[in-house]
Amino acid sequence: MATMVEVARKAKVSISTVSHVLNGTRNVEPETRKRVLAAIASTGYRQDALARALRRSQTDSIGLVVSDAGEPAFAEMVHGVEHAAVENGLTLVLANSAENADREKKAVQTLLNRRVDGLILARAAESDPALLQALEQEKPPTILLDRIFSQLPFDQVGADNRETMRQLVTHMIVSGHRRFALVAGDVRVPTLQERMGGFTDASLEGRLGLDEQLIITGTDREALAEELGNSLRTGQITAVIACSTPLAALSLRTLARAGISTPRDIAFATFDGFDNSDLFQPRVTTVRQPAFDMGAAAVHLLVERLRTPEASPRTVRLQQRIEWRESTEDYRRQPAGD
Repeated sequence: MATMVEVARKAKVSISTVSHVLNGTRNVEPETRKRVLAAIASTGYRQDALARALRRSQTDSIGLVVSDAGEPAFAEMVHGVEHAAVENGLTLVLANSAENADREKKAVQTLLNRRVDGLILARAAESDPALLQALEQEKPPTILLDRIFSQLPFDQVGADNRETMRQLVTHMIVSGHRRFALVAGDVRVPTLQERMGGFTDASLEGRLGLDEQLIITGTDREALAEELGNSLRTGQITAVIACSTPLAALSLRTLARAGISTPRDIAFATFDGFDNSDLFQPRVTTVRQPAFDMGAAAVHLLVERLRTPEASPRTVRLQQRIEWRESTEDYRRQPAGD
């Protein structure tokens, strides 16, 4: 295996000049740099990444822990993180907590043991508060992704969940809907809690009776489906909104089992949506998260945090997009007030 000495000899420069070219620690004249790179290529020299990391106290790697890598929105976030990491010369180490607090803690500790330069964390629903307390004390650069928590001393990236839900429901109220079923799921998750808050905002603004709206919460999928199915039998619900992709699948299955057609019998909309959603008949109205951009934004915040560790924490919220499709169309209903 070639050594740095051989590279220096072949390029007719000092060993320190080779080091500066490899590590970018000092400007080197273009012609000299070109000779060094040619010597590296011809000798087949490979830098010892571990030794370099120890010298620089950096590994040029970042850790990402997501709560559900299989969910489409999180998968897109991972792609965004990976893309931005490569652009910044960083290697990504990925872990999936599967919404399990113990797995989350172990994953974070493993990544820190690997000396990653920083962490991006999409917290599990049952995340142990002690984990963030430990991160706050140990102070590894940490970005919280997707699930935003107020008054935390960390940089955070999320979406405008509450406002987008308000817009979605307001539009449907204007279209004539007065009785909704909101399948909110596990509202311990801040993202789902924000979406439920947006539903409440729109209902109050639209002068709907909140006690006449069905908000279905919880973690037991069978219980959620049963409650939705029972509400549909009354014939009073005219619109169903699911707050995530798994909840959308559960809701659509429940509608199908009840023999209810969308949008003929009931309107339906969801957050996050499905891959290849245009294949659904009817096509489903979807609030699309800027998931890829959220992942990339988390990396950019982390790079800034590495450069300026004493800067004040920032929270970035990206806009979501409502894709209106046939599942919310019902030409029998007229706008309210007509």
